[in-house]
Amino acid sequence: MTGLVSVRPFQFRLERVRALRERAEQRASEELAASLAHQRRGEEELHAAAQRVAEAREGRRAACHASGADLLAMQAYIERTQRAQHAAALDLGRREAEVDARRAALVHAAREHRALTRLEQRKREEHALHSARIEGAAMDELALAVHRRSVNA
Repeated sequence: MTGLVSVRPFQFRLERVRALRERAEQRASEELAASLAHQRRGEEELHAAAQRVAEAREGRRAACHASGADLLAMQAYIERTQRAQHAAALDLGRREAEVDARRAALVHAAREHRALTRLEQRKREEHALHSARIEGAAMDELALAVHRRSVNA
């Protein structure tokens, strides 16, 4: 019966904003994934640095008959590897903070997108209800007109 009643199709007026929020959520998700990969590389670098420190210490223990200069060189190498390990640990901490920030940004973007999606759904349902009322009223008018004709005939 939609031929009798002209009801405008549903159009969400904030569709562009909803699409922007959806893209922002996708971008935040991609940034979180990249940040997690960056954090994972930092963990691997820290593990490798810890391994180098352990190997340097083991090398010092194995050098039983080393000269004083060799021992100083080994000690300097151990200290360098320890500084590198400390730097890798600090870098990993920064990367973890970045992951936390990206995760919070994703949660915020998802919340905004969900809010607009819920609004769109609610408006779509209101439009369907309004359209059903208009069509129902038109059907009532048509039935009343048919009834009047049958009574007058």
